Amino acid sequence: MFMGEYNHTIDIKGRIIIPSKFREALGDEFVVTLGLDGCLFVYPNEEWMNFVTQLKNLPGSKEARQLQRYFMAGAATCEVDKQGRILIPNKLREQAGLEKDIVFVGVLSKIEIWSKDKWESNNDYDDMDQIAEHMSEFGLSF
Repeated sequence: MFMGEYNHTIDIKGRIIIPSKFREALGDEFVVTLGLDGCLFVYPNEEWMNFVTQLKNLPGSKEARQLQRYFMAGAATCEVDKQGRILIPNKLREQAGLEKDIVFVGVLSKIEIWSKDKWESNNDYDDMDQIAEHMSEFGLSF
């Protein structure tokens, strides 16, 4: 399980250091793809395969095909180098707006990579009481 928030920077070549707390659970090779809300998703290989199975099992609707394309077209296998860095493909960096300051966020079975600006503007938590109240309808209790 991934949790926590870590601030890092991305270098001019598009390399980022994976936080050491995440590195062990990810292993030497894992998948990075487009995420939702303007971030990237990072999956350990086993979780990626679970996610791909879910995508395969979607109905043959246009929305399902679009969702499959969205996640699969940008997916890239990444390997950690000796300095604990990975190279984020240029297309993924551009689509997530990753330029200098980034934030890693552990979210259960995956990691999200955000540009710091997007992270701060999308996650101000002002409406958490209302969101929590709505989630209680699904059995979440606090």
